[in-house]
Amino acid sequence: MDRSPGFFDFDDRLAELSAKGDNLERVKAVVDFEMFRPALEAAVPRADRSKGGWPAFDHVLMFKVLVLQAMHALSDERTEFLIKDRLSFMRFLGLGLADSVPDANTIWTFREALKKADAIDALFRRFDEALRSEGFLAMSGQIVDATIVAAPKQRNTIEEKKAIKEGRVPDDWADKPARLAQKDRDARWTVKYTKAKPREDGSLPSVDLAIPAFGYKNHVSIDRGFGLIRNWMTTHAAAHDGARLEEVLDRTNTASDVWADTAYRSAKNEAMLARRGFVSRIHRKKPPGRPMPDRMRIANARKSKVRSAVEHVFAHQKGPMGLVVRTIGIARARVKIGMANLAYNIRRFVWLRTKYAVA
Repeated sequence: MDRSPGFFDFDDRLAELSAKGDNLERVKAVVDFEMFRPALEAAVPRADRSKGGWPAFDHVLMFKVLVLQAMHALSDERTEFLIKDRLSFMRFLGLGLADSVPDANTIWTFREALKKADAIDALFRRFDEALRSEGFLAMSGQIVDATIVAAPKQRNTIEEKKAIKEGRVPDDWADKPARLAQKDRDARWTVKYTKAKPREDGSLPSVDLAIPAFGYKNHVSIDRGFGLIRNWMTTHAAAHDGARLEEVLDRTNTASDVWADTAYRSAKNEAMLARRGFVSRIHRKKPPGRPMPDRMRIANARKSKVRSAVEHVFAHQKGPMGLVVRTIGIARARVKIGMANLAYNIRRFVWLRTKYAVA
């Protein structure tokens, strides 16, 4: 028989969620989100309510909504629905069943305000300061890499692609604002190479698979000591990784070693690292037309064991966090990717706190 929920039913259900292990409850307990309030209030000023109107949602609450989005790869509409649907989301946000929930348009407007204020860097740095104050310094050297973040694919003609690459708006788009608003002129196509699967007889094809991809790149530097993202930048997907090495380097790491794959190996980068006091641990390239010497192969394999830590970061972002970009333009993509990097560090911080508390 159906019955109306009792006074203690919701508390009992939340207690059951806690007993099963509510990750968001742990995040809420460990992270003081009030640290972000000054940067949020500076980026998103509130309108004068002396003439009336509905009160705006709290800055920190809205920021936590964006954190939920980043942790679960949610659209604005899906975020609104799940906040209303999930008790774990409500508890994380400090909302009760009778409280108002930000709708999809409110979420979009708040994120858009952060974009216009270019506030994502300040928010990321504020949490990095909190990490350091907790003892999680950038240490033991750094690992640099980049990964492609998919965006909605664009179906353009050859002429339209040419105009976009030249930085022009295609002729037949200018007088069609609705169409122009849906066209991402910042994202780019590129080719991602991956190892081919073994044949049925166990042998491997002689060439790697070339997979076309469209979107942006997330360039990061993580510290080897704790596996936290310390510096990052966003480019279109066709940008060359090695050309961004100097920009993405973290100069606060307590050690000077820098690990990266062969895309970052160049005479210019080696000279830059030496000039700035870094020690290059970048993979060496195979000599053209000759087999790789055993000494170089062994050295690269040793470096790979260290460098593989950054792949765990990307695997978590694209796996459990489901990182994709659904917005249009690099400015909005940068907010999405920046929030994903910040959300990753939040999750990593909670895990580190548990690890070292046990230790």
